[in-house]
Amino acid sequence: MNNKFEPTVNNVLSRETFKNAVVLAGAGGLNKKIKWTHILETKKFDTLINGNELILSTGLDLQLDSSTATYERLIEKKTAGICIELGPYFSGLTSQIKQLADENNFPIIVFKEIVKFVDITQDLHTLIINQHHQMLNQLSELTQKFTELSLAPNGILKILQQLHNSFNQHVFFLTDEAKSYYYPPEASHLELLLQKYFKKSNPINIQQKIITMDNYSFALAPVVGLGQVWGYLCLHIDDKQTDELFFSVLDRAALSIAQILLRNRTIEERKLNMEDKLVQNLLQGRDYELEELQAFLPSISENLYYRIFIIQTNAPPLNMEEDWEEIKVQRSMLIRTLFKQSGCFPVVSVKKNEIAIMCSFTAEDKKIKETKWLSTIIDKIFNVDEENIIDGRSTSIGVSKVYQNISRAPIGYIEAKEVLQLQNVGLSQCFYYENIGIYQLLFKIQEEGHLESYINEHIGDLISHDHKTDAEFLRTLEVYFECNGSKKEAADRLFIVRQTLYHRLDKIEQILGKDFMEPMNRISIETAIKGYHLMNSRIDKENKRLNVTGLVN
Repeated sequence: MNNKFEPTVNNVLSRETFKNAVVLAGAGGLNKKIKWTHILETKKFDTLINGNELILSTGLDLQLDSSTATYERLIEKKTAGICIELGPYFSGLTSQIKQLADENNFPIIVFKEIVKFVDITQDLHTLIINQHHQMLNQLSELTQKFTELSLAPNGILKILQQLHNSFNQHVFFLTDEAKSYYYPPEASHLELLLQKYFKKSNPINIQQKIITMDNYSFALAPVVGLGQVWGYLCLHIDDKQTDELFFSVLDRAALSIAQILLRNRTIEERKLNMEDKLVQNLLQGRDYELEELQAFLPSISENLYYRIFIIQTNAPPLNMEEDWEEIKVQRSMLIRTLFKQSGCFPVVSVKKNEIAIMCSFTAEDKKIKETKWLSTIIDKIFNVDEENIIDGRSTSIGVSKVYQNISRAPIGYIEAKEVLQLQNVGLSQCFYYENIGIYQLLFKIQEEGHLESYINEHIGDLISHDHKTDAEFLRTLEVYFECNGSKKEAADRLFIVRQTLYHRLDKIEQILGKDFMEPMNRISIETAIKGYHLMNSRIDKENKRLNVTGLVN
């Protein structure tokens, strides 16, 4: 691609209007770009210069052959150079002026004969305007090409290929996500170099700039969507001299990549919302479309089983509602990846404080009967430390039994929630419903409304006595059972002397009867104690105190 749309001093020296011109000093700056020309014959020119102008002058009132002052000001204003006409106001350069120009690469060109400045300005301005039009045409063609490529499969890589073809340089697109893009394939070593730079410097909202590292220079352009920087388009360059077209092309390419990402994000969010709705319909026992389920599972067949996973999380810190939409996508992608790594087919619903997963897997006796592979997933979740997405250390996880019939999903959801309830109140540290033991039965009795009467029948008098006397007979009995009737061990755990324990056991015997340690009675009483704690935990959760008299009466 011809990206030399701004003529240099060296370019204009070959023009017909400069046939009688010679360079007296500052030859090192002949590659400077010229954006315009300006005829200058006054000392008060500071507000007249913008930079990159080629100055034309006869020297009138400027003392160009005797003082360095004017040249120093022109250098400071970053003009491209000066062309002076030999005549009554300029006869040559002093050694000091020549040295200044050479040291600052400031071209000083002299016309040996009288020239018409109007011819020069007309010629150069026509050249500059024509080249600017060519630049706009080429930019328009590339913009159209980028737009076409953004609609093609694998559009990001194809846009990078087009940039490579245009500039014949390695090109990269880097994001915070694991996948990066670069072209050609042999540019992988530079991609690693750029990744290290971004991780080290953590650039935020970088505008167009050029960076240099390990003797490599790169032009950077941010890829922006929805007010956020999603990544950076990086182009390897041979030097730091880049023109307006160069960054304009990068901007258009970055915009096309942003459109791809935005479209993908919209598709992902739409799919995520559909998936979320499907999971909630399954867990709540509402109607759903079979086609929707088939879109998220590989097949619905006789050898496909599933469990319901519930992950309780802390709500992320949110500044705006848009933050949650981004976090929701990131959470879903992260959880889905963790489950897929274990060969599962997850269908995910993400809420601010809860993530529900229908984790499907093909039938294998080992997977159905064992939970080791599930524990691997749980360990990975606990080890997640993604800022503002998931902090695994503050999560709780509950897992249902294995099911095959999709209609049992609401039951699996309840089971997983019951596991979480036990964890949250310290009654169990199990993750799996099949391991919570007697609580499976107690939850069902509680749901049917019989748990309160069962507790009242077996330990109601003991609870009532504790309430009236502020004693600890119920706790004593619970520890005594846990120690399998060992008085020494029970006294040690309760931090009391054995005589105190004997006294309490005598009182408990008076309340419950002498046969409370008989196997059948003991099982009933232990079950009632666990039921009592379960009811207490539910009431505490609702910020109420347990009404003991209600239990007793």
